Amino acid sequence: MNQDPLSELLSNLQLRAEVYVHADFCGHWAVDTSGQRRIPFHMLGSGQGWLHLEGQEPLRLKAGDLVLFPHDAKHLVSSQSDVKAKVRLNDPGQQEDGVATNLLCGFFDFDNLGTSTLLDELPGVIVLELGEQGQHSAIRTLVELMVSELELAQPGSYVVVNQLCHLLFVQLLRLQIAKGLDTGLLAALFDRRISAALSAIHQYPERQWTLDSLAKLAAMGRTRFSQQFHLLVGISPIKYLTQWRMQSAKRLLETTQRSTMDIAQACGYQSEVAFRKAYRSLMGKTPGQSRKQGNI
Repeated sequence: MNQDPLSELLSNLQLRAEVYVHADFCGHWAVDTSGQRRIPFHMLGSGQGWLHLEGQEPLRLKAGDLVLFPHDAKHLVSSQSDVKAKVRLNDPGQQEDGVATNLLCGFFDFDNLGTSTLLDELPGVIVLELGEQGQHSAIRTLVELMVSELELAQPGSYVVVNQLCHLLFVQLLRLQIAKGLDTGLLAALFDRRISAALSAIHQYPERQWTLDSLAKLAAMGRTRFSQQFHLLVGISPIKYLTQWRMQSAKRLLETTQRSTMDIAQACGYQSEVAFRKAYRSLMGKTPGQSRKQGNI
């Protein structure tokens, strides 16, 4: 069974997830996980807190709220609406008098995001009220499973939690589309015609695609297809094809022992010289340098 375009994209970009902390925070506390060039998220299992963003009034958070920062926005989640100087930062502290706030904090990350525009049209912060019955039931179920796994701490729980985080991110992307993204790569992946061309590029980067052949797959005229693709994705179909090929090549260079010529052919290049030139132009380094940075 062929993968859908979003699955293909996430597989190539190598989405990873990690839970940073799951603990009860008491007293005067604050959490800041921004600035790591990743995608932080926070979930309040119980209690309450306040979300602080630069230039905005604090937002009260309650049990069941999930907060995600697609562009790693500078933020604080704290116990108070005004952050005090002596607040404990990223430290649950000892159990104290008063109501504790249970926090689940983590990150989404991509090993191979590169030049992808997947996240470009997402807002700076996404707040979901999962505590409301009937709201986002699939996402709430995933979070409940994550919390259960963390609390039971059975063998294999780390892998299970990371897989659930992966599913959570996909659900969040689906939700943003349902809310009505008009432009961006994510919107293009859910466009019936443009997604057909994207799927072909993703599945068969080695083929000698042209504007005409991609337009035919989308059942559109050449000019109309080119305009619609550029409107949604922000770049031309051929430029996207080149970017996808180079991202695929980077992954293969870093994770396999295939020869440079073999990888070049798998990415649509019959000449190793042409491939090396295109790779360096787009990625800012040579194929050999990428291979050295890999794990093999």
